[in-house]
Amino acid sequence: MAEENIAVLLDEKRVFKPKEEFVNQTNVKQWMDKHNIKNLDELYKKGENWEWFWEEISKDLVEWYKPYDKVVEWNPPYAKWFVGAQYNIVHDALDKHAKSWRKNKVAFIFEGEPGDVQKWTYNDLYIEVNKLANAMKKLGVKKGDRVGIYMPMIVELPIAMLACAKIGAIHSVVFSGFSANAFRDRVNDSEAKLVITCDAFWRRGKKVYLKEQADVALEETPSVQHVIVCKRTEDAVPWTKGRDLWWNEIIKDMSKECETERLDADDPLFFLYTSGTTGKPKGIIHTHGGYAVGTAYTLKWVFDMKDEDIWWCAADIGWITGHSYIVYAPLILGATSVIYEGAPDWLQPDRWWDIIEKYNVTTLYTSPTSIRLFMRYGEKWPQKHDLSSLRLLGSVGEPINPEAWMWYYKHIGSENCPIMDTWWQTETGHFYISPLPLTPLKPGSATKALPGLSAEVYNEKAEPVQNAGGNLVLTHPWPGMLRGIYKNPERYQETYWSKFKSIYLAGDVTRKDDDGFFWIQGRADDVLNVSGHRIGNSEVESALVSHPMVAEAAVIGKPHELKGESIVSYVVLKEDADPTEELRKALWAHVGTEMGKIARPDEIWFVHDVPKTRSGKIMRRVIRAKALGKDTGDTSTLANPEAVDEIGNAK
Repeated sequence: MAEENIAVLLDEKRVFKPKEEFVNQTNVKQWMDKHNIKNLDELYKKGENWEWFWEEISKDLVEWYKPYDKVVEWNPPYAKWFVGAQYNIVHDALDKHAKSWRKNKVAFIFEGEPGDVQKWTYNDLYIEVNKLANAMKKLGVKKGDRVGIYMPMIVELPIAMLACAKIGAIHSVVFSGFSANAFRDRVNDSEAKLVITCDAFWRRGKKVYLKEQADVALEETPSVQHVIVCKRTEDAVPWTKGRDLWWNEIIKDMSKECETERLDADDPLFFLYTSGTTGKPKGIIHTHGGYAVGTAYTLKWVFDMKDEDIWWCAADIGWITGHSYIVYAPLILGATSVIYEGAPDWLQPDRWWDIIEKYNVTTLYTSPTSIRLFMRYGEKWPQKHDLSSLRLLGSVGEPINPEAWMWYYKHIGSENCPIMDTWWQTETGHFYISPLPLTPLKPGSATKALPGLSAEVYNEKAEPVQNAGGNLVLTHPWPGMLRGIYKNPERYQETYWSKFKSIYLAGDVTRKDDDGFFWIQGRADDVLNVSGHRIGNSEVESALVSHPMVAEAAVIGKPHELKGESIVSYVVLKEDADPTEELRKALWAHVGTEMGKIARPDEIWFVHDVPKTRSGKIMRRVIRAKALGKDTGDTSTLANPEAVDEIGNAK
């Protein structure tokens, strides 16, 4: 009965098929025609010969300085892609465009929170990157050195990343919303030689003084020799003579040309720190060659990137989504991208819709958290704007509940835009499970592993399972995969490769339906065990959010003497809803109707917000600790640390 109710909730029979005239014009259909592939089933079958597939894909996307000798060398758990090739991602992301017709094409449209606008062409980027790279070399930064970047959403952030990559330095971008302590720990772990930051930036109408925060961190970072400071607000900042340097001053006499370092395709491009169950961040390593192929392929196919598109990935560059789909993949494909500095609902809840209308954005890629935020404000705000330029929508960061999917589809896409619901991780580097524009869509499902990739759902005995929750695993290597954890090979092996031999453990509980579609249910440590029943936290959250009065919900388990765990929910209501006892009872009954009696929450608390990471993931671990009266640990890296206190005082 419980399985039947879950199926009703996820509505597997509700399928949205793409329009034939749209399908025939897509990049993937053109590739299929070129290779005499007749349909999607045949395409996925061809992708099972994955070494052949990636060789063919790479021909369309990258230019090697020296060709590779072998597509992949797989010695579990380590892989090398495009073995023997000489390469630098900056050649494809910038150099070749600056020498082509795209020289004067706009690469980035930047809008600051106060409303200031900049347009950077590929030639503008080329010159600024070269000047900064030359300045960095003059400071003694060389191939293999690490550079810590602590910057907000301004164009100088991708410029700094590209300048590092151009000379073979390894960048480690730390999200500008992180605390000084979090920045310090990441700088020290990576042993950064140089730090790049800015004076301040705008957030919700106020200035965030980032240089001051950086200085606190730099009191305990012995590896750092210099700090380059970019001017955003022109405010006075604290200054350490001999260490601190203004960006504009150090580049003014630098040459506009800088030779791009020829690297091994498997040389490190960046470290990116991701949270771990131990609380100590993991420095995930990504390399130049495979990452370039994987990110460019997935953006070109999944979002059907065309030269005339205006692409907006509304994430932060400080996260993998921003690295892959604001910086590297769009630039490799020669795209025009939007970068917005500020909060999505500042000054008013239609800021995003205004940007889409103003710049004729064709593709929007955002998180379910953002979608639910706008749901809470209501459809009156997008209705104020002409969003007809949109042709594709996307979702990232967490499983999207069907209610949010439908709202997004109806009120933002006007029922004309397919929604590309992407599952991937910092560790995968690029989309892994995702629809193609040709794929029939089911609200709430990320559909299938992309061609050339392979995923499965395993039980504890490493056996594939259907229509039951199990371990999401990736069954062979892929180009953009992580190459390890910096300075911690033991943790790399233990975290990802120890449960199943030579198989990558994603850490997500997942179900695979009769059509082979994946339904991501949440992290493995986010599964409730109620009277012997395994219930996904995200499933109960989806049931709650499907109620018309609910904007967002977070669900945790509490120890229970009889049931093992009791279900506790924290509910954020829409603006026009009152937190009454009657509504509490209605929600309890609603979950019972949607999922069965076993899933009804024992406690329902009304809050104004729930603690989330900067990428929009609900921090159930923190919520649970607070609810149980335990230490929540450092909450300064949350997007909304004030929400933690409300959990303890929820009513």
